[in-house]
Amino acid sequence: MDTEKIDPHLTATIVGSYVRHHTVGAGQLSDLITTIHRALGDLAEEVQTPAVSVRRSVSQDYVVCMDCGYRGKTLRRHITTRHGLNKDEYLKRWGLHADHLLTAPAYSERRSILAKELGLGRKSAAEMAPAASPIAAPAPADVDGKSEATPAPKRRSRSGPKPADIADEAAAPTPVRKRRSLSRVA
Repeated sequence: MDTEKIDPHLTATIVGSYVRHHTVGAGQLSDLITTIHRALGDLAEEVQTPAVSVRRSVSQDYVVCMDCGYRGKTLRRHITTRHGLNKDEYLKRWGLHADHLLTAPAYSERRSILAKELGLGRKSAAEMAPAASPIAAPAPADVDGKSEATPAPKRRSRSGPKPADIADEAAAPTPVRKRRSLSRVA
């Protein structure tokens, strides 16, 4: 019995309620407290029964919480907010392996495909290029001495604002949006 996990306030509440309704001698009070504390410890050690079997807790499209039977695509947030457990505590509570899935396989696959389409996880061109030597190559010499290098013109995106639009926006006042009240009328 792990007495550190038993809330002493719960024991005191139960003893107080019992004493209000029953006559208890001064010598019997310590025995009563010990008995109630031990009974609470025994309750805490009872084997819990899972809402579903381990085999049925992972499906292709969803995973099931073994504490309450909640079905969702992921369980991490659920077990943290609803049961106050992190992943390791949850797995230990139910005797599961460290590689037990808390995310539905189909959901993981969809997220993986999306990340690959967005280019996440790939090295950028700068990271893939071989390391440049610390000495930079000299700039090409100007042979005739008359021509100057002209910078390349900046490219605008097709959807970006045009210079005339920017000037009009600067002159026009910005409209003020009114905030909606958070209270709702029933």
